[in-house]
Amino acid sequence: MSMNMAEVLSLESVLVQREGNIASDMDGEKVMLNVKNGKYYNLGEVGGAIWEALASPVSIRRIAEIMQETFEVPAELAQQDVIDFVQNLLNEDLVAVVSGS
Repeated sequence: MSMNMAEVLSLESVLVQREGNIASDMDGEKVMLNVKNGKYYNLGEVGGAIWEALASPVSIRRIAEIMQETFEVPAELAQQDVIDFVQNLLNEDLVAVVSGS
């Protein structure tokens, strides 16, 4: 099973959390433990909100809309932030792509 690093995310990409991650709140920041690799990730406030949104399959566009409303940032900024963050989650194998562009 090789991981496809060339996975390019678009606003239409639909992703979902992989099993085996335990997230908890510490002082308003979301901290996550990946049970498989034993690594801790500090998702921060924004990352935590993105992670929550990924609890069920959701498009990047929809997550960005949620971020826009929650943090009152412009659409372009929200979209770029979400794509960057989700790309990191994907690289760490913490989320799975359900359907692509």
